[in-house]
Amino acid sequence: MSVQENLHKIKSELPAHVTLIAVSKTKPNELIKEAYSTGHRDFGENYVQELADKHAQLPDDIRWHFIGHLQSNKVKYIAPFVYLIHGVDSLKLLEEINKQGKKYNRVIHCLLQVYIANEETKFGLSFDECESILTSELLTKLENVKTCGFMAMATNTEDETQIRKEFKSLKDFQTQIQKIINLELPILSFGMSSDYKIAIEEGSTMVRIGSSIFGERNYNN
Repeated sequence: MSVQENLHKIKSELPAHVTLIAVSKTKPNELIKEAYSTGHRDFGENYVQELADKHAQLPDDIRWHFIGHLQSNKVKYIAPFVYLIHGVDSLKLLEEINKQGKKYNRVIHCLLQVYIANEETKFGLSFDECESILTSELLTKLENVKTCGFMAMATNTEDETQIRKEFKSLKDFQTQIQKIINLELPILSFGMSSDYKIAIEEGSTMVRIGSSIFGERNYNN
């Protein structure tokens, strides 16, 4: 099936409240344009340089989501245009995003990345670390960032029970922390090509799908 057909099929299965991020990392601009031609506007990238290049070459109304591991010294390259940063894993990184947001007179929307998987290759904050960031006085002083929710990745396993349990743990945390800080954190970004249907059942509002739209990746390019 073509990119357009894949997109139409997946979108027809998604509830109205769920946003689809088409993960276009390592994919050529031609394929992104094909997805764009269907009216799709939310695209996700993992690498700062690749994202900056694509932003410069593709239509201005694309909403670019940065979904990779972001280093503080790279924030400045995406701060002028990024729509949502999914992988914030420290208060220090939030401070840098705030500093760059101020330079461009923008409020940059962010998600805190939470570690829910049983896998050492994944990264993110513990629930306790998340809570300490969200209740810290410093956060209230960062006027150019807006924390909108959480991002996570489940363990790469065939065990659906485990995946469900991991996703549910983040949904439960979101419910608890919103009561504690009396603030809406509506976005839950979890679920990928292999597990997005389970993710939606467990409360995800944003799914990040790449290979089911664009085909398998060739990292040798």
